[in-house]
Amino acid sequence: MKFRFAEPADAGLILRFIRALAEYEKMSDQVVATEEILTEWIFQKQKAEVIFALEDNKEVGFALFFHNFSTFLGRAGVYLEDLFVLPEHRGKGYGKGLLRELARIAKERGCGRLEWACLNWNRPSIDFYLSLDAAPMNEWTVYRLTGDTLDNMAK
Repeated sequence: MKFRFAEPADAGLILRFIRALAEYEKMSDQVVATEEILTEWIFQKQKAEVIFALEDNKEVGFALFFHNFSTFLGRAGVYLEDLFVLPEHRGKGYGKGLLRELARIAKERGCGRLEWACLNWNRPSIDFYLSLDAAPMNEWTVYRLTGDTLDNMAK
């Protein structure tokens, strides 16, 4: 299994994967990202990274991630924001391969953990993560400020 890091010329490809993921999650109406925004935030500001899983040198899956920080561990971690494998390539090990590659990257960088969130209704993904011995953090609830709420809080 082969992987590669995304390059600036991949902004359109990244956006296609994001849109495919949003469609799967029934959240297409929430995608406001553009190639220009992705280029700025991923490649110019370097706030996230993307790796692709390749089949015959064609991208069939992607993972978008960034570093977070654990005060208890006193070191950075890797936070997986999105993992998606094209439907016609599922069941071939690409999802597990992407997670293994992220775990390798995390260890290589000295990170203390790899974590992500999963929608509660997404039973196929939950079952997949449990099969990898990933531990759900049931005692935590994610909170979010966005849009007008974020604007109001910033005032």
